[in-house]
Amino acid sequence: MNLDTPQLLAIAAALGWASGLRLYAVLFLTGAAGALGWIELPHGLRLLQHPLMLGASGVMLCVEFFADKMPGVDSLWDVLHTVLRIPAGAALAAAVFGADQATWATIAAVLGGGLAASSHVAKATTRAAANTSPEPFSNIGLSLLGDGLVPAVLWLSWTHPLVLAVFLVLALAVSAALVWVLAKFLRQLVRRFSAMSRGAAVRERS
Repeated sequence: MNLDTPQLLAIAAALGWASGLRLYAVLFLTGAAGALGWIELPHGLRLLQHPLMLGASGVMLCVEFFADKMPGVDSLWDVLHTVLRIPAGAALAAAVFGADQATWATIAAVLGGGLAASSHVAKATTRAAANTSPEPFSNIGLSLLGDGLVPAVLWLSWTHPLVLAVFLVLALAVSAALVWVLAKFLRQLVRRFSAMSRGAAVRERS
């Protein structure tokens, strides 16, 4: 398969954005698609289809699948993976072009890292807000939505890059709105909890 620059940019963008949601799913699904011959991976991504890499990413995919559906654990998992998802998204995006196309690899790294950051922050903020609700169903529903979005976005990058571009523009707009609204909600919740704690402390001293 001969991939032109716009197609490669679409793949890089999809890898970056999806890594912000489900890094291990991106690693496993991309590697499995290459190993099964469904797609021909760019040279820089072929490490993902190595059996050892598939085994490791598959195990972590299973762990993340269940951790992401447990209220509280999901937010802790997101915090721990802040240092992994964003640089990994940038690295995967850069690997689409490889060392032979240093300029485009740098552009892809910036694109992939930025998209990974946007999806990761939106996901972490949304899940933290969902965890303030006592019922678990919204949390599980949001997790399943993420599970479905990742393979869909990866598929679009190979088959319908223009549709992917429209989706990513909309996703960025929605992410910005969610972070703005939900971060404000969480700040208000923290202030309210702090005020209640101070009031309780004053009553105990009196």
